[in-house]
Amino acid sequence: MNVLIVEDEIMAQSNLARILEQNFSDIRIVGMACSVKETVAWLQDPHHHADVIFMDVELSDGDCFSIFRQVEVTSKVIMTTAYDSYAIKAFEAGSVDYLLKPVELGALKRAVARCRTSGERFDAQTLQNLLKADRKVYRERFIVKFNDRIIPVRTSEIAYFYSEEKINFLVTVSENSYVIDASLDQISEELDPDLFFRISRSCIVSASAIVSIVKKLGGRLRIVARPESSFEMIVSRSRTDDFLKWLEK
Repeated sequence: MNVLIVEDEIMAQSNLARILEQNFSDIRIVGMACSVKETVAWLQDPHHHADVIFMDVELSDGDCFSIFRQVEVTSKVIMTTAYDSYAIKAFEAGSVDYLLKPVELGALKRAVARCRTSGERFDAQTLQNLLKADRKVYRERFIVKFNDRIIPVRTSEIAYFYSEEKINFLVTVSENSYVIDASLDQISEELDPDLFFRISRSCIVSASAIVSIVKKLGGRLRIVARPESSFEMIVSRSRTDDFLKWLEK
């Protein structure tokens, strides 16, 4: 099965390609595109063929629906997006499936299976049911220990998490700091990506805690947070572009 990936975030593009190749032995990635213009050019090339296109809805130069207005798309299309507001439009465009980001492996397997079934499309009720099933439930509270007390902390009360000398900390908007047992890798997986962003290996910050961004020499970004952090809150160079896009959501 030949696959074209249309995705304007390089990290998301690479992650999707990796997951597909690791879990589906018959899938071959035959192309990558980051924009409407690149996708149209790829599809118009007679030497190119894709059985399936994984297509992000929002691209760098417009939404993916303009692709269908410029070129005939004969491949099966699986649309991916962080928002479910495009679902009906995707259905009307003939999408085989519609995946919410971050894409879950189970939903991905379902989508690939649908592509193997000739001519299968959504009906409206199926679409609504699938979207409801795909919507991930994120962590609403963390349990921390403080002396002889066990304290529940709601996720909405958390400003940021950070790691220092192999110890992980949770800092609340009310300036309380607690040691937490979970690793930042685990925490990152459990948080709503619309509300929290992992800016580096040692820090996850809430959007609501960001006061301003300071540009440093070399293009690096320093976050001014509330409450003020005891360390310099720097966005990793590799995460800068994704961070700025996240801020604009």
